[in-house]
Amino acid sequence: MSGTARESIWTRPDRRSRGPVPQHSRAEIVAAATALADAGGLPAVSMRAVAAALDTGAGSLYRYLSSRDDLLDLMVDAALGELPVDRPLPGDWLDSLVGLARDQLALYRRHPWLSEATRRPGAFGPRTVDYFERCLAIMAPLPNAPGAKMEAVAVLTGVVALFSVPAPMNPPPDDPQAMARKQAGQLFALVDPGRHPHLAAAFTTPQDNADAGPDLFERTIRGVLRGLLIKPV
Repeated sequence: MSGTARESIWTRPDRRSRGPVPQHSRAEIVAAATALADAGGLPAVSMRAVAAALDTGAGSLYRYLSSRDDLLDLMVDAALGELPVDRPLPGDWLDSLVGLARDQLALYRRHPWLSEATRRPGAFGPRTVDYFERCLAIMAPLPNAPGAKMEAVAVLTGVVALFSVPAPMNPPPDDPQAMARKQAGQLFALVDPGRHPHLAAAFTTPQDNADAGPDLFERTIRGVLRGLLIKPV
């Protein structure tokens, strides 16, 4: 395996200058690949499968792409283009990042393959750059160094990816509180008060939900971002 970094597809023309005139655009290829991934995950996305979806030969795709990695880069960037990064900001930086995180969570649930695709080494595309710019614009009032802000963006994305994966046999992922209640019930069934006195006390102590506040996803996002970006007094 060569140690040479792969050239970004965005630095190359949309198609090779030599050979027959291509019948499809990069956008059409990405749309076909995304449909396959939405239905069957990333393993369903091969050059042959995408070509079949476009009713063409796999070799013809290499007029537009050098490899499957190029295709995955394009897919990730096109998916991130669905984020509303030009929507007016509410003013508070934390509220803005929570809103962006909710948009990103909805995106990851529409495209379950996206979490896996973003964990692989890949080249950043223009929509990805727009997303980073949006995050940094939201955090502009904060005194943290740019590196710390970028780390916060990475952690934010990681938290979103965790919440985007539904647990089997649990309530739908759009109801995290119901999911948490079911998981708590499953845990309580295994608690022996003699061996687990602290857990037993936690389950049997009356809970005051009046001040429970936002759902688990939002509480997690707010807690993580405050811990990373707000310096203790």
